[in-house]
Amino acid sequence: MTRVFGDTFYWIALTLPTDAAHGLVQEIDCDIVTTDEVLTEYLTFFSRASQFMREQAASNVTSILNDPTVRVVPQSHESFLGGLALFQNRADKGYSQTDCVSMQVMLREGITAVLTNDKHFEQEGFKALFRDR
Repeated sequence: MTRVFGDTFYWIALTLPTDAAHGLVQEIDCDIVTTDEVLTEYLTFFSRASQFMREQAASNVTSILNDPTVRVVPQSHESFLGGLALFQNRADKGYSQTDCVSMQVMLREGITAVLTNDKHFEQEGFKALFRDR
């Protein structure tokens, strides 16, 4: 089965029925690789939401961690440093540290497609699957 990278965009759109991409992301049927950093960013997105949404986000992360079709790459000092190196080398871009770590994981894993609408991934040569939708 095809492996794609699950960016924060994907997990948020999957969670929020009001998100414009919600219907599209529900159609995804493939193995997903993501990172602890992405899941941290996802939880941060919901940090100021209602108690219900905070609980739902935490429950979703637990489900993601237990999903056999999702591989979560653990955060490490090495992943942080790899992301930092890309962050420093792309000072002219608006890449977040989380995006930089994600891109490094994608390169290492040989993943070329990412579940996102973030143009930064395309700037690095990846296919952002929701850019044209």
